[in-house]
Amino acid sequence: MSLPLVAAIPWLAVPFVLAWRMRGSPRLSDEVMLSNAESPLVSVVVPARNEARNIALCMQSVLRSHYPAVEVVVVDDRSTDGTGIIAREVSRNDKRARVIEAPPLPDGWLGKQWACSQGAAVARGELICFTDADTIHGSELLTRSVAMLHNHELDFVTVAGRQRLVGFWERVVQPHVFTMLALRYGGPGAVNRSPRVEDKIANGQFMLFRRDTYDEIDGHDAVRGRVAEDLALAQLLFERGKRTMVALGLELLSTRMYGSLGEIVRGWMKNIYAGGLDAAPFGAAGRALLPLGLLAVPVAMLAPVVVLLLAALGLVSSGAFLWAAACTAITLAWWAFSYVMAARISPWYAFTFPLGAIVLLYIVARAVSRGTRVEWKGREYQLK
Repeated sequence: MSLPLVAAIPWLAVPFVLAWRMRGSPRLSDEVMLSNAESPLVSVVVPARNEARNIALCMQSVLRSHYPAVEVVVVDDRSTDGTGIIAREVSRNDKRARVIEAPPLPDGWLGKQWACSQGAAVARGELICFTDADTIHGSELLTRSVAMLHNHELDFVTVAGRQRLVGFWERVVQPHVFTMLALRYGGPGAVNRSPRVEDKIANGQFMLFRRDTYDEIDGHDAVRGRVAEDLALAQLLFERGKRTMVALGLELLSTRMYGSLGEIVRGWMKNIYAGGLDAAPFGAAGRALLPLGLLAVPVAMLAPVVVLLLAALGLVSSGAFLWAAACTAITLAWWAFSYVMAARISPWYAFTFPLGAIVLLYIVARAVSRGTRVEWKGREYQLK
């Protein structure tokens, strides 16, 4: 085998490494559901700030749950787009739902944590579930999540659902971010198996606690200044010796995180570096090298394409051209497979991978340059 083809082996290995790290992931659909008599009240807390386009669908999906004992607490976090009005209209039609107003944000708190803590303060359930306003719940999501909590004697369950990719930029950029996360953490099985605290993560789109566990760790108060509160809670639970599980629920939970390129950039710019500091392995050295690790993924995607462009101008050797062609072909095949199997959309989006990598490179560079200063939904925070 020629040297250029040998040099392409890392690009060929990546899909197999991802597949191996996704093995053994527990699925909610495998859980045996409990009887109605074994179903404690679940309080579903929905923090909502300027979520007018999402809040009704989210609330209605939870209220359509087959789970027999549920209440919904929406915390209107000083929205300016009518979120509270829409949520109250839904609650008037179903007495299991109510809406409260979040008090002014105190110093030292991030908005989502503050809203979650206010919802938890009025929640009445033996179990408490935090979910984002941009989620849609399947009718068996709560039923099977509570069953998993009970059947495996857990303190906490979090669910990785399906990401709804509707617009062009969502389909181009979001898969690159999810690939970066999969390379870092693997699938739910890898997260569950890891003995290291820095490998623990949760999905803030759906987190189900036993209420006594949530109170014992001081809930969102304990992570009030952490930008990735779900990751911080997962690490705290592990440190306290609690029994936790990350499960796949692709057919039971779906989320459309962002609706435009601007939202994608702002959203991931908030989390990808400042939140990644909490998950960097190898202590201070890992945190110092984090920018290089984040940049490595988009750079590795783009490097062969750049060499192909240089080859078209006659500026590189035939060996470099062969390497770039092999790497690009491998990457195209992998993205085509991923779009069809994971995202369930046209494989032709594979040809946009250089554009997605460029946007991801921009997001990472901007996030690193801002450091621990983050902004989201009209609020700016300087993290400690």
